[in-house]
Amino acid sequence: MTLVDRLVGELVDEWDLRLDGSAVRGSHAVVVPVRTADGSPAVAKVGHSEHEHLVLRRWGGSGAVRLLRADPHRRALLLERAGPSSLESLSDVDACAAVVELYRALHVPAMPQLPSLSGLLVQWADELSALPRSAPVPHRLVEQAVALCRELSSVPDSHVLHGNLHYGKVLAGERSRWLAIAPRAVNGDPAYEIAPMLWHRWDELGTGRSVRFGVQRRFFALVDAAGFDEDRARAWVIARAVREATRDPSNMTKYVALVKAVQE
Repeated sequence: MTLVDRLVGELVDEWDLRLDGSAVRGSHAVVVPVRTADGSPAVAKVGHSEHEHLVLRRWGGSGAVRLLRADPHRRALLLERAGPSSLESLSDVDACAAVVELYRALHVPAMPQLPSLSGLLVQWADELSALPRSAPVPHRLVEQAVALCRELSSVPDSHVLHGNLHYGKVLAGERSRWLAIAPRAVNGDPAYEIAPMLWHRWDELGTGRSVRFGVQRRFFALVDAAGFDEDRARAWVIARAVREATRDPSNMTKYVALVKAVQE
């Protein structure tokens, strides 16, 4: 029995739960379907992000799954159960519209407990500046991203952001049609949220010109519906995509194509 399995067993006993399905194991967390003492469906999650319990409590079920119980020291949460359907079931344009509705619920005023994007951007700029010219990412894109990170670091950290909101992080709910899960919460500019919606479900975009058209279709669907400043949203996408390319060089072609598409 692993340490996580042992912890799940402890939570089931301590929180008066009963198992109600098989565990789902991700790269950072384990989620186990359970029933609470009154028979309500829920999930026990072990291995959540550092600030997840804080932001879920702040949202209070508006736009996201409800937090039912938390043990921050053991990185354990009891959450409202949602799914199994996700925004993967919608067309990309319809999914963009649904995500914009969630932006309106989730982008509440900044919380002092959360990290700030402005601080992270300084780190990103330093990391990118330190890359050698021989790095796999085209150097001109690295230079562009460094400049954008430094420029964007002056944008006020005005709102709470989910941080990783995309098709697979939005599940169907009973009390609300769509509910966000698994935030990587930060304080920052709401336009930061767009990028993951562009680089997920990438294979659906096809190749060549259709990739460019598909990326632009999603980008403008999000920007227009949310009322974001187009140039600032574009800057966020470029900065995030270049950083992702340095962290995931196996998908370099995708991120470079994304950057080109939003600039054409």
